[in-house]
Amino acid sequence: MVRLSRLADYGVLLLTHLAQQPERLFNTTDLSLDTRLAVPTISKILQVLNREGLVASHRGMRGGYGLARPPERITVAEIVNALEGGVAMTDCVKGAPGECELEDVCRVRTNWQAINTAILDALQRVTLAEMAQVPQDLPPAHLVQLTRKNKEYNPFSGTTASSGNTHGMEGTF
Repeated sequence: MVRLSRLADYGVLLLTHLAQQPERLFNTTDLSLDTRLAVPTISKILQVLNREGLVASHRGMRGGYGLARPPERITVAEIVNALEGGVAMTDCVKGAPGECELEDVCRVRTNWQAINTAILDALQRVTLAEMAQVPQDLPPAHLVQLTRKNKEYNPFSGTTASSGNTHGMEGTF
């Protein structure tokens, strides 16, 4: 199975949430309550994204985190690259010679490079603004509204008393 790391997935989730209200600053506790991710996880991700210039942190009483650029100018590829160090389907497409012991005789390397380029191109074409849009063709019954009804949710551990789930969002339909 080919998949993003959990941190990259959560990074896209967090920045998509920020992109839904790009003028607002969010603190980590509010982000945790909104996304059901644990505060330490959010802090770790936001530190990396801040260092990579995708989010900006603002200190002070009304401080928090916001997007460093408009959501139309941030791509999913940038987020994945910041949190994973790039997109590489196999070791041989990372670009460093000697990563694979078969590279001298490999007959599929060129094809893996083409596949990797196609995936990277697809990620570069999707912006945060697009990720933040609610699809217009979904019936209202399928739209989940995040709520803070579950008072037992602990944003610092990312768990609820009932489920222990760190990413299962509670919602109303």
